[in-house]
Amino acid sequence: MNEILNYLKECGTFYLATTEGDQPRVRPFGAVCEFEGRLYITTNNQKKVFDQMQKNPKIEISAMNKGTWIRLEAEAVWDDRREARAAMMEDNEAALSRLYSVDDGVFAVLYLKNATATIFSFTSEPKVVTF
Repeated sequence: MNEILNYLKECGTFYLATTEGDQPRVRPFGAVCEFEGRLYITTNNQKKVFDQMQKNPKIEISAMNKGTWIRLEAEAVWDDRREARAAMMEDNEAALSRLYSVDDGVFAVLYLKNATATIFSFTSEPKVVTF
């Protein structure tokens, strides 16, 4: 999982896909962290993306880095604990502190469950990591 965490951090921006009914929805994300051995992402609990993940937790993340790209399939599970939000804020303070505070009531973090990440390249076989 640490390899995937580092990969996403190096990318800076990654793209998260959800569904809304039968329509795919994709948007850029940038904050990711490890907490209690799990990979976490964050969003605002007032956004459609949060509602979409609550209705159908199956997501995909995609990004590119240095001639490789990643496809990560997982289930996003909301973690409403303050400790999880604090870990995300601490690890991404420069980006997130302008948008959220740990106890603002809208800062939501979700961990990835049943995750399979595949790193692809034109020069080598795909590498699969499950966590």
